[in-house]
Amino acid sequence: MTKKLFLILSIAALVLSGCKDDITHVGSGLLTPGDSIVVVADTFPLTSDIVNSEAIVSNPDSMLLGELETDFGTFKADILTQLACPEGYAYPDNAKVDSIALFFQYNSWVGDGSSPLAISVYELDDEVLNYNRSYTTDIDLSRYCSKTKPVLRNKRLVVASEKMDSVQNASGDYVPMVRMMSDSTSDFFRRFAAIRSFTTQEEFNQQFKGLFIETDFGSSTVINVADIAMAVYYHFSYDKAGRDTTVNDMKVFYANSEVRMVNRVQYIDKEDLENQLRAQQAEHNFIISPAGIHTTIDLPIKQMEQTIYSHMVETELEDGTILYKRPYVNLAQLRIDVENVFSGSSSDMKRNDWLQPAPVMMLVKDASFERFFAKNELPDDTCAIVGSLTQGTDSLGNPVYYYSYDLATLLTKELRKDDVPETLKMRLVPVSVTTATTSSTTVISSVKQSQSVSATVIRSAQSGMSLQLVYSGF
Repeated sequence: MTKKLFLILSIAALVLSGCKDDITHVGSGLLTPGDSIVVVADTFPLTSDIVNSEAIVSNPDSMLLGELETDFGTFKADILTQLACPEGYAYPDNAKVDSIALFFQYNSWVGDGSSPLAISVYELDDEVLNYNRSYTTDIDLSRYCSKTKPVLRNKRLVVASEKMDSVQNASGDYVPMVRMMSDSTSDFFRRFAAIRSFTTQEEFNQQFKGLFIETDFGSSTVINVADIAMAVYYHFSYDKAGRDTTVNDMKVFYANSEVRMVNRVQYIDKEDLENQLRAQQAEHNFIISPAGIHTTIDLPIKQMEQTIYSHMVETELEDGTILYKRPYVNLAQLRIDVENVFSGSSSDMKRNDWLQPAPVMMLVKDASFERFFAKNELPDDTCAIVGSLTQGTDSLGNPVYYYSYDLATLLTKELRKDDVPETLKMRLVPVSVTTATTSSTTVISSVKQSQSVSATVIRSAQSGMSLQLVYSGF
């Protein structure tokens, strides 16, 4: 480490330990004027606003199914999905299909777990979902399904908390599941049973395009569907040592990563919701999922540049030319305070207490927002930064919750551009993150827009959001 760099870091630590709201200027007089190091601490005001994304990219780890009325709007979620076929498989020549069952495994729910749901399933009968295309949550259902007649419908209402069709997994835990049996006299049963071999997924998609799954009764519960599978049970016979032997078997068609799945989400009176939330911006901003209601934050880049360079003057030449030190942003701490974390017991929960903040929130350049998710990019500190919901304590020892972002790398790059913009708009977006461990190092391997139900209420810029900077020059 060079002496200059060591000195910068030492002074930065000193500034942070005694930083005030006004500008703190440290370093003058330590070295000769031509070799002096300047370290400054400053706080910059921000502005924030609510933005409404018409839809988000549908690429969730689990699918929402149901309808829910909340203080943050009423929404309905349903599912379009293909099924993966067992490629290269063919039924034995004399096989007879006995029954077909569709299974939904759900790992959790939001809302009232005692409220009943009615589920209907339709066959996709128009366009084929394209595996290589990104779909958004406002997908036009009419292009894929006519909804003429349900091919499956639950015979009994689903109550999420009752776990009627639950099964025991390898760990001994009971996994909630919904099972729907097909009528063996239906057109759907006869047509699917007539598909005798499965050469490729593409050919299968032409014969069977997939399913549309919705709820048409109940508005108090949404279940998080983790797995969807359709099982075909059949039997066949063969000669074994001169005896006619019957074998019962099954084949399973999964909705998995090999096929396209889309979660359609419809919000009722979303524009009214946006207006209601915007009216509260003097105190709060909001990030609502899966509504696509986000918050943007404007960073005053031009003001930062002017303030920073006012402290970077190295010398003024005889012709009036001013030479500046090269600026470095050593620390840029943005803290987003969260106001709606529920920490009581479940028995004390009220109507919307289960609408909790997103556990992971990404701060991304607003101009790069759509491209980032469409191209499955990863955070890199110059475009997008991931923050987790963190618990701390205030000066009185009370719990506080916040997201924290270090913008030092991003701001250093922005401030060194030839044409520095007036502001840089950043967007807060709930995300789900997948990690991978290689050589004892854990890295982010994928980032998706979260479709989990969440409501995050944050303190707005008008009520105290600010950006703390420590910058230096030499």
